[in-house]
Amino acid sequence: MPRWSKITLIVFAAIIGLVLLIYVALAVYVNANKKSLLITVTERLNKNLNGKMTIESMDPTFLKGFPGVSLSLRNVVLRDSLWNLHRHNLLEAKDFDIAVNIMGLLRGAIDIEKVGINNATIYLFTDSNGYTNTAVFKKNKQQKQTNERGSSPAEIRKITLNNVDFVVNNQKGHKLFQFVVDELKAKVDYKLLGGWEADLKLKLLAKSLAFNTRRGSFIKDKLLEGPFKINYDDNSGIVTVAPNKLNIGTDPFIIGAKFDTSKENTEFTINIEAPAILWRNASALLAPNITSKLNMFNLDRPIYAKCLLKGNMGPGGDPLIYVEAIVKDNVLTTPGGVVDKCNFNGVFTNNYVKGNDFTDANSAIKLYNFKGNYKEIPFSIDTAFVVNLDKPIASGIFKSQFDISKLNNVVGDETLKFGKGTANVNLAYSADIVNFKLTKPLVSGSIDIKNADVSYVPRKLRFNNTAILLNFTNNDLFIKNIRLQSGKSIVFMDGSIRNFLNLYYTAPEKILLNWKVRSPEIHLGEFIGFLGSRKPARVVKKRNAGKSTFSEDLNEVFEKSNVNMNVSVDKVYYNKFLATNANADLLLSELGIAIKNVSVRHAGGLLKLNGNISQKGSINRFTINTTLSNVDIRNFFYSFDNFGLKSLTSQNLRGFLNSRTNISGGITDQGKLVANSMSGSVIFDLKKGALLNFDPVISVGKFAFPFRDLNNITFTNLNGRFDIRGQQITINPMQINSSLLNMDVAGIYSFGNGTNIAVDVPLRNPKKDEDITDKEEKKARRMKGIVLHLLATDGENGKIKIKLNRNREQTK
Repeated sequence: MPRWSKITLIVFAAIIGLVLLIYVALAVYVNANKKSLLITVTERLNKNLNGKMTIESMDPTFLKGFPGVSLSLRNVVLRDSLWNLHRHNLLEAKDFDIAVNIMGLLRGAIDIEKVGINNATIYLFTDSNGYTNTAVFKKNKQQKQTNERGSSPAEIRKITLNNVDFVVNNQKGHKLFQFVVDELKAKVDYKLLGGWEADLKLKLLAKSLAFNTRRGSFIKDKLLEGPFKINYDDNSGIVTVAPNKLNIGTDPFIIGAKFDTSKENTEFTINIEAPAILWRNASALLAPNITSKLNMFNLDRPIYAKCLLKGNMGPGGDPLIYVEAIVKDNVLTTPGGVVDKCNFNGVFTNNYVKGNDFTDANSAIKLYNFKGNYKEIPFSIDTAFVVNLDKPIASGIFKSQFDISKLNNVVGDETLKFGKGTANVNLAYSADIVNFKLTKPLVSGSIDIKNADVSYVPRKLRFNNTAILLNFTNNDLFIKNIRLQSGKSIVFMDGSIRNFLNLYYTAPEKILLNWKVRSPEIHLGEFIGFLGSRKPARVVKKRNAGKSTFSEDLNEVFEKSNVNMNVSVDKVYYNKFLATNANADLLLSELGIAIKNVSVRHAGGLLKLNGNISQKGSINRFTINTTLSNVDIRNFFYSFDNFGLKSLTSQNLRGFLNSRTNISGGITDQGKLVANSMSGSVIFDLKKGALLNFDPVISVGKFAFPFRDLNNITFTNLNGRFDIRGQQITINPMQINSSLLNMDVAGIYSFGNGTNIAVDVPLRNPKKDEDITDKEEKKARRMKGIVLHLLATDGENGKIKIKLNRNREQTK
């Protein structure tokens, strides 16, 4: 071995030996002076404290503090001077390790360079009056004087924490921060001009981060792990945390902060940035009062978000919260449905009105450039606001252009079914939000529908080439320029609903739609669906029981709302019926149809009508009151299918009818009269009338007047009253004065069994009395001579049988 190598080894061995000798000497010295050293360490640690630190025991652990000397302190307790009042130890550590400078130790001084706290609790307590146990660290006059003399406090350069429960309980500010520190390592460098810098690495569990204990904790039960670089300036008292990556739970964040300790209540500003985080993961980091509302929504893919928290550790209430988010090509799930291809920039703030408190009432959600597809319908909202989260109010401008057939995905096909056509929507809205549903909305704008095919399913009505313009003005709805075409019928309509949107959500049965209806011609058969009761919408099982869908709401509105129609039609067709210049007022409600002020020209005369149709079950009950003026009776009977009469038809009648009726009965959903359902009365006056080829009269003539022409009997004036009860018509005593025959008729005509009509026929020829002008004389002569008393009764096969009325002959 070369000489220089030998010398080097000898020197190196000598150094090691010297070090070992020194450490042995130190060990002997520490063990021999443990009590005095413990007293010295305790005095050093208690120096400048407004309280007391106690240490149960101390042992040297040399290798931990190499090249210094490490001391292990057991059961260390730190209390402030007012501990007896609040009973909260600021520090309670089973293991408290400190590293002291070896040269200082040899000089008899204790200079602490490193502190390690293990299995401990650090509890920072502030009572309701603002007193805090951290006052134990406040400077006193003695410390200031010491600093002025040039000495400096201990500079702790390394700090480690393991299994430490760290609590900040501020009862005055209603704040509670609690962390379980699994591991913390900090390396501190002190600046020449004052202050320090620290590199810190931590791993901890956040048990509570409650800026307001009445609202709950942020990031509760989340694991935090990552490095920090912290800077403290003595002059300003500001602690700055440089932005760095920190994992909260499984999500990476970039977090930076600033704490101003110069203030009486430390002020803080925390910046949090999440480059890509799932909605539910983000909401789980917030306080429960916010999380519960955000969890009503969801986004399938991660979003970008950043948050600013700004406040103080004093009694100032909640901190300022300002959140920004960017959502791109995402899927948004809301209580009202799913929005695909969703894009927007969002902002949340609890300082909507500057200068007010940071509360839910002063909170707002702002959405900018919101775009998406709702059930294949594209829409956009330039700016949407939701303000006052205590009593939320939503506002914005909703725009959309789409093929109207896509509405089937929104409203379903139980009420309305849409075919071709387009819709253009431009609505500004403002509405309260109750249980995440819009209520008491104010809407202005328009919905323009063109060239649409629409079917109203419950009534089996179909409209083609439909055009509708809906104008919303606050609560009111104005419906303009409607064109409906159903078969041959073309209808033009304008309407309005006052207070529509409020009633839509709260009381649909109070909705009254006022229509002005015009038409060149209407074929009532194409609207026969309105006669039947509404068919119940098909029941669809819902995922969320108890929550109504838009389709169900719309169906309920159609079912319960009322429609008041003023109708003016040039021509009205129904089967054989034709009327012109028709005017009517109709009220359609859940109970049926009320018909008022009907006036039509028909059969050369005027028909006026009032009545109602009650829609319950398959049979609809109707009541009508009519007045006929100078109506051609043949055309009238033909138009109404002879009113169900079989023996007397339009072919048997001629003349001009004036009549008043009050009739009730039943009508089917197909518009057919229900057999034997009618009741009421008919009062008529037939002028210039004729009875043509009427079998019952011809049958009588075969016996009494075999040589007279009874096929064409004319009347100067024929009037009477019929009372209708089911299948029987009561003919009140009536005189028939014709050109060929006079007769008195009274009795019952039945559509079934029970016909019993007494007919008194004088054989005297009425032509013999044509020249008599005295009415009384003419009346006296009417029944002169032989009078034939006949009785019309039930015959075979539903025909009427004529026989002599022997009972009436005996009476006479």
